[in-house]
Amino acid sequence: MGEGRLYGVGLGPGDPELVTVKAARLIGEADVIAYHAARHGRSIARSIALPYLRDGQIEELLLYPLTTETTDHPGGYQGALDDFYAGCAERLAAHLDRGRTVVVLAEGDPLFYGSYMHMHKRLAHRYPTEVVPGVTSVSAASAVLGRPLVERDEVLTVLPGTLPGDVLADRLRDTDSAAVLKLGRTFGKVRDALAEAGRLDDAWYVERATMGAERVAPLKDVDPEGVPYFSLALLASPAGRTFVPPPVTAPASGEVSGEVSVVGLGPAGRPWLTPEAQEALAAATDLVGYGPYVDRVPPNPRQTRHRTDNRVEAERARHALELARAGARVAVVSSGDPGVFAMASAVLEAAEDFPGVPVRVVPGLTAAQAVASRAGAPLGHDYCVLSLSDLLKPWDVVAARLTAAARADLVLAIYNPASRSRTWQVAAARDLLLEHRDPATPVVIGRNVGGDGESVTVTTLGELDPGQVDMRCLLIIGSSTTRVTGGGVVYTPRRYP
Repeated sequence: MGEGRLYGVGLGPGDPELVTVKAARLIGEADVIAYHAARHGRSIARSIALPYLRDGQIEELLLYPLTTETTDHPGGYQGALDDFYAGCAERLAAHLDRGRTVVVLAEGDPLFYGSYMHMHKRLAHRYPTEVVPGVTSVSAASAVLGRPLVERDEVLTVLPGTLPGDVLADRLRDTDSAAVLKLGRTFGKVRDALAEAGRLDDAWYVERATMGAERVAPLKDVDPEGVPYFSLALLASPAGRTFVPPPVTAPASGEVSGEVSVVGLGPAGRPWLTPEAQEALAAATDLVGYGPYVDRVPPNPRQTRHRTDNRVEAERARHALELARAGARVAVVSSGDPGVFAMASAVLEAAEDFPGVPVRVVPGLTAAQAVASRAGAPLGHDYCVLSLSDLLKPWDVVAARLTAAARADLVLAIYNPASRSRTWQVAAARDLLLEHRDPATPVVIGRNVGGDGESVTVTTLGELDPGQVDMRCLLIIGSSTTRVTGGGVVYTPRRYP
C-alpha cells in the first residue's frame, strides 16, 4: 500500500467553535484518530473534536502509564514515558505503513507543551507530516480575561509551574507579562513565587478557558484546594493597567471637528480603487454623491448615505460642507478622478463660504487612463482632455478648443461625448477635427471600461459612427503620430518627428 500521512492537529483551548476550519476538515477526513488520555480513559481532546468525527473512523486511545507503574522501570519515570511514546509511535506507524491518514489530536497547539510533539519527533522523519496550529491556552486566557498580553516592545514569558520556586520568582520579576502553565499541584509554589517577585496583586487565575466550567479570578483569592491541571496564572500587559481612556468631549462652540474628503472611485470596481481612497471611504461617517456612484461603495450601517441627482453639484457640495461643519467626516464620491470634470472643483468653490472646514482631494484613476490602458498607450505623448458637454459652457467654446487641439496635433481624450439629450455633438466634433486631421487618424471608443459590458473599439476618425457612442463612453482621438499595430494595439510614440 501507499505511504500514509501524519497530521498533528491543534484543537484550541476547549471550545469546539475555536477549532480551525482546516483542523475540522482533517478530522472529518482522517482514517485514524489518535488521542492521549490518563488511565480513566476520558480525553479532553476527543471531547473537543467530537462534533467533527464521523462514523467508521479508527480510534487509537493512547493511555499514559500510571505513576506507580513507572517506579519499577530501570529508567525511572522518564524511561517509562519514553517507552510509552515509542510504543504509541509504532502503533501509529502501523497505520501509516498501510497508507492510512492519521490525525493526532492535541489540546491547544500541537507543539506548545503538548503530547503530540513526542509522536512528531519519532515519526515526522519517516512519513509525510503536517502540523496544524491551534489557539493556545495563553491566548484563550487573555481573551476571556479581556486584557492584552503584550503591547509594543513588551516581553511575554511562558513558564511551566513545575520549575523550582526561586527560578519562577526570578523569571517573573524580570518580565513584563507572563503565563504560568501546569498549575494543579504546583499552584501553591507559583503563588509564593509571584508574591516573592512582587507580582501577586497583578496576577490573574484562569481555569478551563472557553470551556463550560470556565473560571476567572484574582489569583491571590483562589483556594489552592481543587485547582485543576487545566488552569494557568496570567500577568497581563502592564500597559493595560496604566492606560486611562480620554474623556469624550463635545467640540467647543464654533469649533469644526469634521472634514470633507472628495474621493475618486476610479472607473469601476474595487480593483481600480486606490488604498488612500479605500481609507477615506472606510473612515467616513457620511457619503455624499450622485446616486449610482454612492451605490458603488459597499453598504455600511454605520454610515449615512446621501444620494442626489447628477445635476445638483453646487447643492451637493454645500450639503457636504454643512455636514462636516456639524462634525461629520464626509466622503464626497466621484467616478474616476474627482478633479477631472467632477466634484473637487465644486466642493472647493463652495468651501470659500465655509472657512475652517478642512477639504482634501483624494485622486482616482481617470477614465482616460483606463481606456488608454485597454487600448495600449495612445496617450504616450502630449494630449489634452476635453468635455464635449455644452451644459456648463457654450458650444462655440467647445468648438474653438477642439479646433485648437487639432491644429496643435494633440491627442484628445474626450469626456461626456453624448447623453440622452445630447446626440449631435459627436458628429459635429468629428467634422471639426477632420478639417485638420487625416481621416485615417486612429480613434478609440472605450465603453464602461472596468465594468460589466466593457468594450473597446478601435476605428478611424473618418469612419467614426456617432451611433456607437453613448453617455458611458470616452473617446481618444489620435494625433498624426498615433499608430495601430497589426494586433490592434494603439500607441503614440514618445518621439515627435
